[in-house]
Amino acid sequence: MGAVGGENSRMRIGLLGAGPWARKVHGPAIAAHPRWSAGGVWARRPAAAAEVVAVSGGPVHASVDDLIDACDAVAFAVPPAVQAELLERVVNAGKHVVLEKPLAADLPAAERAAAAVAASGVRSATMLTLRFDPAIRAWLDAVPAGAGGPGTTATARWLSGALLGGPFAASSWRAEHGALLDVGPHVVDLLDAALGPVVDVDHAHRDEPDLWRIGLVHDGGARSSVVLSLRVPVDPTEFEVALVGGLGADGRGRYVLDRRQADAVACFGALLDDLADAIGSGADLPVDAARALHLQRVIDRIVRAVG
Repeated sequence: MGAVGGENSRMRIGLLGAGPWARKVHGPAIAAHPRWSAGGVWARRPAAAAEVVAVSGGPVHASVDDLIDACDAVAFAVPPAVQAELLERVVNAGKHVVLEKPLAADLPAAERAAAAVAASGVRSATMLTLRFDPAIRAWLDAVPAGAGGPGTTATARWLSGALLGGPFAASSWRAEHGALLDVGPHVVDLLDAALGPVVDVDHAHRDEPDLWRIGLVHDGGARSSVVLSLRVPVDPTEFEVALVGGLGADGRGRYVLDRRQADAVACFGALLDDLADAIGSGADLPVDAARALHLQRVIDRIVRAVG
């Protein structure tokens, strides 16, 4: 297999899945990346896989094992339950992985998946898109150390009409679980990164069809309030994270994030850079499978708090 280096030694990354995210994000990012080459695509429907390779390059593989054998790393673009089912096979073959969030459809499956990655010794990265946006990275860097104390409160909202129409409205797992499983990991991850680990869920309520109101407690005493929905008729998406009080570094005690700088293709490209660096150094990424498991544990607490 390849090694991270010059033009003729790029590593090969294959893609499992051929949904809208694979066509619009993974495929273009892989095709454009200077450090990776396309290892091809496997999907349940070969015709769908062919649509992706028309963008990404590489062959359509007849089986999952064929794709694994052809690649140094595998990116997942499949539903959470399928990702958890296939992940152990991929990492046991020594392949590095790019994971989607959530890690699995439920916590027990996520725990098994994360354990398999840890035991294999491969590098892993989770596609927490916002964490690879340079503007959001700068915002997180600006939040002062110790911001997660009891004097800090945070609010976060992600309101979208994504499940009312468009390419993701037909996704069965998104339709079943709504915003919590889809965008919830992104929001929990940002709050957790800014204010310290989430250690408890103070309250959680879901109004049908898909409006979530959640209260989180961080280990330093800070508290966060979250509102999520993918069934609100708004366009563009309403997105904001605000940290207030007890911050002090800029004299205002307020840090607000309300926009992204990079699109998802650029963010996936940045992830591939970080993964290549991690493979070269042997270091774990901050957004690895263990991070995905932590987020899934918080999501599970929220589900249980709703009852």
